[in-house]
Amino acid sequence: MTLSHYHLCEDAEIVSPSLPGAGSRSLLLRQQEIEGSVVSYPRNMPIALKRAKGSIIEDVDGNRFIDFFGGCGVLNVGHVNEEVLEYVKRQQEDLIHALDFPTENKMALIDTMLGHLPPSLQGDYKVSFGGPTGSDAVEAAIKLAKLKTGRDGVIAFTGGYHGMSSGALAVTSDRFFRENLTSLIPNVSFVPYNYPYRCTLRSGEGSSVDSCVSHLDWVLSTGHSGVAKPAAIILEPLQGEGGNILPEAGFLEGVTEVARKHGVLVIFDEIQSGFFRTGKFLEFMHSDAVPDIITFSKGFGGIGFPISGLIYRKDVEAWGPGAHIGTFRGNQVSIAAARGAFAFIEKHDIESHTRDIGSYLMGKLKELQQGHPYIGDVRGRGMMIGVEFVKDKATKEPNPEYLKELRAACFQRGLLFESGGHHGNVMRLVPPLITTHRIVDNAIVILKRAIRSCSKEAAELQLS
Repeated sequence: MTLSHYHLCEDAEIVSPSLPGAGSRSLLLRQQEIEGSVVSYPRNMPIALKRAKGSIIEDVDGNRFIDFFGGCGVLNVGHVNEEVLEYVKRQQEDLIHALDFPTENKMALIDTMLGHLPPSLQGDYKVSFGGPTGSDAVEAAIKLAKLKTGRDGVIAFTGGYHGMSSGALAVTSDRFFRENLTSLIPNVSFVPYNYPYRCTLRSGEGSSVDSCVSHLDWVLSTGHSGVAKPAAIILEPLQGEGGNILPEAGFLEGVTEVARKHGVLVIFDEIQSGFFRTGKFLEFMHSDAVPDIITFSKGFGGIGFPISGLIYRKDVEAWGPGAHIGTFRGNQVSIAAARGAFAFIEKHDIESHTRDIGSYLMGKLKELQQGHPYIGDVRGRGMMIGVEFVKDKATKEPNPEYLKELRAACFQRGLLFESGGHHGNVMRLVPPLITTHRIVDNAIVILKRAIRSCSKEAAELQLS
């Protein structure tokens, strides 16, 4: 059985005379009337969903879209994966809500998670489940670090995104989300992330990694940085909302080395980059860095079931009974879905497929980059890829206006993706890991047609 079987089809099909179709327009209007104005995704992808399978979404009007958005990096083994659903259905018949009582279901998942860590680390870590969202995991990680160290501060990185609750938002750098909010947790400081395409610290021919790591060391070493010794440093091993930024080799190792030198705990936020998205169980496993605490969520639910928590070193343990609770932590159906997703990944060798299909997609995008005046950078790993658009490749001036136009043109032709980045100029691609070569080919066809329909300069490109 090929992976094609797990998709509704392998191409987009737009049947409505225009988008959104009549059915979607009706539901979108109703949503505006009765749902809070915080709704965001339908503003740029104006459709009402009916069903989905694999990497294909169908709206209420029968239009089919290639989903390179993946539920914001959640649907790692695709929409409505039937093998995962078998685990879900069996669990629903027995037990759904169990607070933090032990179950065979939960113990099996913990064993599987720890068993996927590097062999040298497997005996050093334990797992703790929290509330159902990634923000819950980040809050728990920060709290655990503070309890363990007895210190209060946190160092985060420019471009970092960690969630919308108070603590998670405090370590998120995007000022848009923080405007008019004056009561987030205090003592959070930001340092530059290793952003190879736009390093703010590189001077001359020096290494961007060295510059970023040296600056972090200086912040912690000098008595005049204005930053008290923190409880933890938190970072994404591969930044997501910041623009799918893959740091250079040695950056993660440098950060952890500096942190240990100063007795500071390291939190790796693997909420988006984890669960095989980059071709390994966790993104940091592509390096030699060893974190103290790892946050997980999103893809761990396999097909969209909410789950989150921490994987942390046993010597960081600082919880007492009830010190961190949550009514919906460790939901048994979500745990079963995670187990089903692990089983599916192993059965179909999705790790290898992710590396293969990611390289294939990256190659297609780099081909586009060669002839496109506005594609400044193509980067990422596995199925977490960023395409950065600029007005001029020499000056690297961001071009969010063009990306907005291109995104709308792709939508009209049946390709969905999210935009992000430090300047809102990055196409963020986080498709399901089970995406096929044929789906990638069809997505690239749509992208090329959309490019031709946009600005005059792009329309003149000779893209075969």
